[in-house]
Amino acid sequence: MASFIKMILQIARQLDLIVYYIFYRWKYNIINNQVLFLSQTRNELTGNFEFIYNEIKADYLVKTALGDHIGERKELAKTFAMSHYILVDDFTPIIYPIPLRKGTHLIQVWHALGAFKTIGFARSRNHDRFSMTHRNYDDTIVSSASIVKDYAKAFRMNEKDVHPIGIPRTDIFFNERKKASIRFSLYREYPWLKGKKVILFAPTFRGGNIHNAYYDYSKINFKKLQMALGDEYACIVKMHPFISQGVPEDLDPSFYIDLSSQRDINDLLMITDILITDYSSVIFEAALLPIKTIFFIYDLENYIADRDFFYPFEKYTYGPVAFTQEEMIDAILYGAVNEEKKKEFVDYFINACDGYSSKRFVETLMRIDI
Repeated sequence: MASFIKMILQIARQLDLIVYYIFYRWKYNIINNQVLFLSQTRNELTGNFEFIYNEIKADYLVKTALGDHIGERKELAKTFAMSHYILVDDFTPIIYPIPLRKGTHLIQVWHALGAFKTIGFARSRNHDRFSMTHRNYDDTIVSSASIVKDYAKAFRMNEKDVHPIGIPRTDIFFNERKKASIRFSLYREYPWLKGKKVILFAPTFRGGNIHNAYYDYSKINFKKLQMALGDEYACIVKMHPFISQGVPEDLDPSFYIDLSSQRDINDLLMITDILITDYSSVIFEAALLPIKTIFFIYDLENYIADRDFFYPFEKYTYGPVAFTQEEMIDAILYGAVNEEKKKEFVDYFINACDGYSSKRFVETLMRIDI
């Protein structure tokens, strides 16, 4: 009963949008080549959106409704009604209660690679049949055929609608010219990083959502880390966008640079030698590059109990594992990637990513017809 009431409240919050939409779907036809990029968390066409946009911009009429610029609700409903394709890349509650017309294709281009932390209905606590979450997707994409079943469960979709065609934003990892250009730009902006062994400290958040997200900074002493490593190293700090609390220590700018405000992490990986993370899907991107990935997992048991993973955690750890800062320092200095396990990891989770995912996305899912 409680879940049914919750569904009714979710619909009620979007009632004006639903009414506008029903009116506009009656008044206007679908524009055959109109594509809407819709996100309630992303303010710019970055990530998968950017790569898909670059592939379609010459042939499609592109509309955007993004984050702080999502637009006036009446106009948004009109755009919903007239779009042939609506693309989302995250949890997007504004679209789920809308009774989309036949001929509109809602495609989830999920922002993360692989199948790591459980999402949607793959989470053990999410089995509510009245839930409006991740509702009405026509198609989604994944990075490997091995994980089709996982995303089908997460989004309550038929497996035939989960397409293992790769993730568009990974195309950059196979473009040597663009990779070199990114490295050149970053070294020009941060010249003191050149010639250093660059560490990228990029953990994910703890907590349930953007409103209570945090990281336990007591588990790492940044000054001690600097002293243990010395001048041979430099460290980029990239906290998750949900974490509003900055590093509580004063960081030495000759060793550290905080780039947490940068939304996407891919560019930073191009100059990274050592990645320190935990339960972040950045481990999949890093596996496409010659990077030593260290798993700093001081709270593994608690995290499993709270969030859990699609697979046993050991399936993901192709690099050194550290539970304390001392173990993390030892891994930086002496640890190594298990190359055989890394190859198995890539083959299982991301073998559809080959530099042509954006092209396949358009060819497979975006036909200009109704």
